[in-house]
Amino acid sequence: MSKNHKIDTKLIHAGEPKVRYGNAVSMPIFQSSTFEVSGKADYHDLKYIRLNNTPNHIALHGKLAALENGEEALVASSGMAAISTTLLTFLKSGDHFLAHESLYGGTHDLINKDFPDLGISCDYIDGRNSDGWEEKLRPETKLIYVETITNPLLDVLDLNAVVIFAKQHNLLSLIDNTFASPVNYRPIEHGFDLSLHSATKYLNGHTDIVAGAVIGSQELVTKVRHKLNHLGGALDPNACFLMHRGMKTLSIRMERQNSNSLAVAKFLEDHEKVKNVHHPGLESSASFNRAQELLDGCGGMVSFEINGTVEDADKFMSYLTLFINAPSLGGVESLITRPAQSSHSGMSQEERSAAGIKDELIRMSIGIEAIEDLIADIEYTLEKI
Repeated sequence: MSKNHKIDTKLIHAGEPKVRYGNAVSMPIFQSSTFEVSGKADYHDLKYIRLNNTPNHIALHGKLAALENGEEALVASSGMAAISTTLLTFLKSGDHFLAHESLYGGTHDLINKDFPDLGISCDYIDGRNSDGWEEKLRPETKLIYVETITNPLLDVLDLNAVVIFAKQHNLLSLIDNTFASPVNYRPIEHGFDLSLHSATKYLNGHTDIVAGAVIGSQELVTKVRHKLNHLGGALDPNACFLMHRGMKTLSIRMERQNSNSLAVAKFLEDHEKVKNVHHPGLESSASFNRAQELLDGCGGMVSFEINGTVEDADKFMSYLTLFINAPSLGGVESLITRPAQSSHSGMSQEERSAAGIKDELIRMSIGIEAIEDLIADIEYTLEKI
């Protein structure tokens, strides 16, 4: 595939085998853990599911790399497997790194609860404002880690400043691009070293697998692959097949989810029973200008607070008929959750407060349903509380 092809075309054709297996138009599932040796001498080149290099893995890697114009890509058994393995590839005991102060709860727990036992330390920065970043640097600082659109407050960080800062100080730049997806932002094109995804979310899009992805240069991704091979976070061929199939509709799904979420956010912002609506596409958002500059769309997420109590928030969530009260996000169906109960429940109340995450905060993952029906469901439910 040419880099000049549009992402819609890459989603369909990139990574597909040049000679179709058995002339099949769809990529088959190679449900085999073991493959006959064909002259390869290096351990990591042996075909084996745990080494993430079966035909299903190879096709998926090619498609992922093409989407963000990276040289190489790698899938893992979950988003956290991709994140933890990548960080452990480039950090060792005694190392230090910088990270944005508001992160996905699982990543936050990894950094605060697991890394100290390994002798790895982190300082948090405000990714929206580069003032003070240099003060946090140490001789042992190795990388900087951020999210494209933060979870769950949906801030768009000063991503260009992150890249410039990393290059100035010889740091690796890592970004979790899950909330944006390659349709809305392609980190490698903007100078990031590695782009990470929970492929469970928008990449797959159908709420039926758990997977992760790493995209970047061949040199860096190969290092992550070798670490992943040792840690064992492999994605099985059937999950590869489902992710490969799901990705083909990513562009049209994201187009609908981008527009649906903005419409929901605008409706909520104008409702008297709602306050503090978070969506980077709203002109009232502090991230609006950065979103317009950096992103091709603002994603499918909205978060907000009911003008009331935690109990009112729970009532609202329970009365909805089209929104499913469930964790995760990015599927074709609309989901709703309170981060304090789900994605960020591992953080203490003090840690959530410091990150600006109130217990009554509600997060919506907007699906591809008819926007009129989604808004009608929200409007009717708000009238009941």
